[in-house]
Amino acid sequence: MDATEEELFEEEIAQDGSQEAAASAAKKNRKKRSKAKSSAAVPGKEPETGEEDGDGPDGLSSQEQLLQILRKSRICEESRRLAGERPHPFWDTQPVPSIGSEYGQDCGPIDELKKPEDVRDEPYSLPEQFEWCTCNIDEDSEAIEIYQLLSENYVEDDDSMFRFDYSVPFLRWALKPPEFLRQWHLGVRVKASCKLVGFISGIPATIQVYDTTIKTVEINFLCVHKKLRSKRLAPVLIKEITRRVNKENVWQAVYTAGVVLPRPVSECRYYHRSLNPKKLIDVGFSHLGPRMTMARTIKLYKVPDTTQLPGMRQMEPRDVPRVSELVIGYLKKFPLHPEFTPEEVAHWMLPRDGVVYSYVREGPGGEVTDVCSFYSLPSTILGNDKYNLLKAAYSYWNVATTVSLPELMYDALILARQQDFDVFNALNVMENESFLKDLKFGIGDGFLQYYLYNWKCPKIEPAGIGLVLL
Repeated sequence: MDATEEELFEEEIAQDGSQEAAASAAKKNRKKRSKAKSSAAVPGKEPETGEEDGDGPDGLSSQEQLLQILRKSRICEESRRLAGERPHPFWDTQPVPSIGSEYGQDCGPIDELKKPEDVRDEPYSLPEQFEWCTCNIDEDSEAIEIYQLLSENYVEDDDSMFRFDYSVPFLRWALKPPEFLRQWHLGVRVKASCKLVGFISGIPATIQVYDTTIKTVEINFLCVHKKLRSKRLAPVLIKEITRRVNKENVWQAVYTAGVVLPRPVSECRYYHRSLNPKKLIDVGFSHLGPRMTMARTIKLYKVPDTTQLPGMRQMEPRDVPRVSELVIGYLKKFPLHPEFTPEEVAHWMLPRDGVVYSYVREGPGGEVTDVCSFYSLPSTILGNDKYNLLKAAYSYWNVATTVSLPELMYDALILARQQDFDVFNALNVMENESFLKDLKFGIGDGFLQYYLYNWKCPKIEPAGIGLVLL
């Protein structure tokens, strides 16, 4: 579940006439639109260059850059403090820790134990003109409907310049892992026209939280048509997907958001690495610094045409057993991580053109020793005569055993540029901090909060997060 879901829900709450909730929703809208731009591709503060004059790519000295970071950090801290003080009418009724509560050392469910038979059998009521539907992502016409709903009404930046563009192949990949349930792909249609105007999804996942393995659902893609956000569809979508999940004896959920809600288990941050700086500048994602030229900027971010490590090649089906061994073993070191099966590793990591890209490094003896991967989440560029799509790669599962992680990720940047990506994004989760500075990633302005529903546990630092949600 990303921040879009919370934004929509708070908009619906505001319709009840609560001035405090309305103010909260407005502030969350501004935060979300800012994050949309950042997570799509915008480098926040550009990294230091290491050049002789000590200037960064924006023409700022190292001292000036540091002052910028501190200034932004103070602003972010104040914003998050104010967010924590706001009331949360919906979440304060849910089995999540309150926003001001201390992080305890115990782990476990918050709600009293229930059984599926304790959950109502009837779907929640919708306004008279709407009806529930279960979406079939395998049916081309329905997949296109979901794509159009998201592409026209989902995450958009503050200036209406960029909007996430989840392709149909991406949606099929994201919504159909092993053991997926069709009834967790939930839609709302207008009765008279059958037009799809609302959607929310859940996929099954097994998550390890410290020493406990739990069955969860990952909630995502909550979207309501822009013209219908006063109809209270978003909260009913959330309640109905919860009912359907509980009916399958699943009582915990995992989701992320760009806003502070009751209460994050971890707070992480996006970093961005320019691959095509001229295009980023041309479309307004980035800008030339006062003492930078375009030629110097292009040179700064240029990567080689070919990979630097011997033995790098695209992952193949025959690699699944070894890649599963590497990824599953690596993730166990993090307090929060998914417990994958080899079938799930195959689903999430086998290359799909335009969706997910995975590469392995093969040693002299033919054994796979290292693996890197990234997925594609582009944004539509609105109102630009020259470009219509911004291609963003997102760091996914990476395991280095015979080389350093920075060396492996440098090849990942090269491979992403070979696929014509404009920017490479990464969170400061797992061991990513080891390569962000050296590989010229710029720090993003927004934070990404990780949440667990109906589960309490000690706070987890970003380096302890071994989970990447789409």
